[in-house]
Amino acid sequence: MLSEMNVTTMLPVVDMDRARAFYEGKLGFRPDGGPKVDGRYQYHVGGGATIALIPRPGGTKAEHTALSFEVRDIAERIRSLEKAGVVFEEYDMPGLKTVQHVCVLGSEKAAWFRDTEGNYLCLHEDAG
Repeated sequence: MLSEMNVTTMLPVVDMDRARAFYEGKLGFRPDGGPKVDGRYQYHVGGGATIALIPRPGGTKAEHTALSFEVRDIAERIRSLEKAGVVFEEYDMPGLKTVQHVCVLGSEKAAWFRDTEGNYLCLHEDAG
């Protein structure tokens, strides 16, 4: 059924040029061709997944983690993304505290940053 199909995550964006500069320039995504008929740009990522930036005049930023990328060495990924200009979030609240951008959640490490539209994106590493 659908569990065997490739998935595309649609991220609405207000300013396509700004969003593409972030996803392509800072995160290293490469577009799958040019804009589609509806103006969206698509990016193939690991595991057969696709991320699509789709123009929406009003936008609809997510107040939760919209995308989470599994990485092997979270500290190294943070350093390389910071060099590209990505700014990581810092948290200090009950149940969620970051140290050098990283929060340990049981057997997982996580770090969050926002895209140009205010969506929360995450790096996560299995610490087990």
